[in-house]
Amino acid sequence: MNICGYQQHIICLAVLVIITDSSIAQQPSPPIRSTPVPSPPLSASPNQPSQAKAEQSLSFDLSKLEKSVRPSVIWVTVFDPSGKLLRTQTGFFISSDAKLVTTARAVENGINAVAKTADGKIYNISGIFAASTALDLAILQADVKRVPSLTLNTNANVPVGARVAVVGSGLAGGEGAPREGIIATEESDRLEITPAVSADLIGSPIVDASGEALGMIVSTGEKAEVRPSSTIKELLSQVPSNAVPKWPGTAEPRATPKPTPTSKPRLVYAPTPSFPPEVSRSGVSGSGRFRLTFDAGGNVTNVQTVQSTGNKFFDQAAINTMRQWKSAPGREGAMTVPVTFQAR
Repeated sequence: MNICGYQQHIICLAVLVIITDSSIAQQPSPPIRSTPVPSPPLSASPNQPSQAKAEQSLSFDLSKLEKSVRPSVIWVTVFDPSGKLLRTQTGFFISSDAKLVTTARAVENGINAVAKTADGKIYNISGIFAASTALDLAILQADVKRVPSLTLNTNANVPVGARVAVVGSGLAGGEGAPREGIIATEESDRLEITPAVSADLIGSPIVDASGEALGMIVSTGEKAEVRPSSTIKELLSQVPSNAVPKWPGTAEPRATPKPTPTSKPRLVYAPTPSFPPEVSRSGVSGSGRFRLTFDAGGNVTNVQTVQSTGNKFFDQAAINTMRQWKSAPGREGAMTVPVTFQAR
């Protein structure tokens, strides 16, 4: 009888050893009965336990996540009514039409803000849609038609012990580098992850291996506290479809006539033009004057060359940079700015 044709390989070996024993071969053998032995998973090997294989499958490709998630992560820079910088905190876009989420603390007492991406883009933030101090969440709107955004994963079961990744802003340097974490606490409106993270990561998303947002970090400590995506989605659902984002203190309409652009704006963001790479630095210089016009939202609507620098690359560098300038919102205005390019 061909026993090996009906049994697992390991059982066949055991049976063959038994029946070749001369002392037992002379005795009548009872019928052989055996319980089938489950085959190991195809992915396992004799030298690698299946548990280790499962753990390996949960690891994250942090480089891939950085490329897919990082474009949606921003720095939110907030200013007070006098144009003074209040704070800068991380946030991320949650819709392609430029809705973004950050902490409620980030925008507290603010009246103007800009969103900065890791690739150097700067967008004015027109206002707040909704904010909750209890949840420490705020939904804002940036002045741009389309942006890369993260999907809020509100259906995923994120059990204690699950692996996640944190992706901060590229403007935070090494602190914003992607890193793995573990879910340490799971509640309906609150998660905690370990290990601890730096304050620069407050407002950053935690994501799964596919890059979908599972929540946003709202505080740090021995365990970083995270507001789940389901809570963010719930706050977003309370915003009417026709809602207009507003900053506190500028929401009420004013009965005064619309001012003409004659007052001098109060600048809140004015980067210096960079020396254009097209121009040799061998003693080349140039000075010019440019007139900027601002709308009531603090955005530059026009840059006019009053006096050229004498070099088209200098002029273009100045115009491109000054188009990004911001003034305190509330009134229109105009100003003339002298610019000098001097090789060092």
